[in-house]
Amino acid sequence: MNWLLVIAGAAVGAPLRYLTDRAVQARHDSVFPWGTFTVNISACVILGLITGAAASGAVPSQVQLTLGTGLCGALSTYSTFSYETLRLAEDGARFLAAANVVAQLVAGLGAAFLGAAIAGAL
Repeated sequence: MNWLLVIAGAAVGAPLRYLTDRAVQARHDSVFPWGTFTVNISACVILGLITGAAASGAVPSQVQLTLGTGLCGALSTYSTFSYETLRLAEDGARFLAAANVVAQLVAGLGAAFLGAAIAGAL
């Protein structure tokens, strides 16, 4: 039964990732992958909130499976992040490639901690 919850979350997360990525990237005239950045940081905030809420017993494990594993797993994208960083470096935009790595790591961890802190405060 748990795998159905993960599938349900992923069925929402994957198209949401695609649509959000395209909408954000269309609004930026830049080679920096703002769409991927947006979906990854959003997934980190959501996962932090859900994990914090689950740790305090505010949400059942089924919600954590559906939204945490399913939705956030499909919403975030490490492979696209890696590919886009490699593409930036190969195209000579090494500063943007390095900035992408640093920004995603720092912002992602910060977003996850923020989400957990907000959930813990509620």
